[in-house]
Amino acid sequence: MCLAVPLRVLRMEGSFAVCVDAAGVEQPIDTLLTGPLEAGQWVLCFLGAAREVVDEARAAQVADALGALAALGDLMKLSPGGTASASAADGIEALLRAGFADLMSRDPQLPEFLRPPA
Repeated sequence: MCLAVPLRVLRMEGSFAVCVDAAGVEQPIDTLLTGPLEAGQWVLCFLGAAREVVDEARAAQVADALGALAALGDLMKLSPGGTASASAADGIEALLRAGFADLMSRDPQLPEFLRPPA
């Protein structure tokens, strides 16, 4: 599975954008897939390359989902059988609702290319 991380562009330096992550760490990001970027823009990055330009709301949505995944990893204490402890169930539910609100309120949708012909 590939996970893209939202970063905010600070400035361009040649074909690289200097971006900042949620922790405030600056990093150079290859922009050959997106083209030149402007300071303040948000991008989703994977393996050191900007893959998609997004708006601030989408960047926040992705950051919330990644934060929920990280928190779930911290919260879940897996037993040898692979189940979460009963005391963690309420916290897990809350994290899923907060981090994946856009998915929790709708039925799953297949991508267009996987849908059967009408």
